[in-house]
Amino acid sequence: MRILVLMLTLLAAMGARADSAHVEEGDLIFHTSRSAQSQAIQRATHSPYSHMGMVLYRDGHAFVLEAGKTVQWTPLAQWIARGNVGHYVVKRLRDSDTLLTTEARQKLRSEALRLHGRRYDAAFGWSDERIYCSELVWKAYQRALGLRIGDLQKLRDFDLSDAAVQAKLKERYGNQIPMGEDVISPAAMFASPLLIEVGRN
Repeated sequence: MRILVLMLTLLAAMGARADSAHVEEGDLIFHTSRSAQSQAIQRATHSPYSHMGMVLYRDGHAFVLEAGKTVQWTPLAQWIARGNVGHYVVKRLRDSDTLLTTEARQKLRSEALRLHGRRYDAAFGWSDERIYCSELVWKAYQRALGLRIGDLQKLRDFDLSDAAVQAKLKERYGNQIPMGEDVISPAAMFASPLLIEVGRN
């Protein structure tokens, strides 16, 4: 088993090295997380993509700024290897050549990094006190560029009928489920017409 995990990690890392030349600052990257809540998110949103982040560069290397335990930097290869069988999709702002000027990219980076270090929000609240993955990227784009990538939904708008979803809701909220809370999901951002796909593995 350990050998299989090492092989998958190596293959994902090789793919990341090959694709890092094709990712740009501000790209959105999606995968199917292997976290404990991933199945519930997939079923509630009817999408395989349960986790996402934003590509940013540090010292010439591609990283993913993501909301994990905290909002943190993760090397691109490591982020890809964490997903299910190394599969990922990269999306980019449509007309990025004109919209993402140097100044716009700097604003986007600055707004995203304002949330660096915030703890993960397992309750999917909309305040900045804690942050979840799609909330991080959505707020960065909205605050920096005035773009709403994906439509906000209420918690009640998702498919909450599945047993796995109901179990997670019970675990997180007990009997006080905030059905009216604003939520942005990876699925909603993935489906946004403001984005185009630029890579996948």
